Amino acid sequence: MKTLIIAAAVGVTAGLLGALCGVGGGIVMVPAFVTVLGFEQKKAVATSLAVIVIIAAVSTLNNSRQSGLIDWKVVALAAVAAALAAWFGTDLMHKLSNQHLTRLFGVVLLVFGARMLLGK
Repeated sequence: MKTLIIAAAVGVTAGLLGALCGVGGGIVMVPAFVTVLGFEQKKAVATSLAVIVIIAAVSTLNNSRQSGLIDWKVVALAAVAAALAAWFGTDLMHKLSNQHLTRLFGVVLLVFGARMLLGK
């Protein structure tokens, strides 16, 4: 029961941050799944990605109701490129250790967080 409540709280947080800032999936769910639910890094990443599919679909549906809010040409090009990269990225993830993935994730969060805080 406790796991279900935590999963729901993480989902609410990720959904709100995703809708407001375009983030939330990996930034919220992966650390929460690892630290609070005790998932290994690979399981946390895979579970987070599965949840992101639902978050993205619901957000896209709601955002598409606002005319001109989504640039569908950019969506098409970025989606194809991202899908190809994701296919190879998941193969790479399977080859890396949980410890290496955790460190890589931490570095990515620090770099992008610092850029956002110190940028324009």
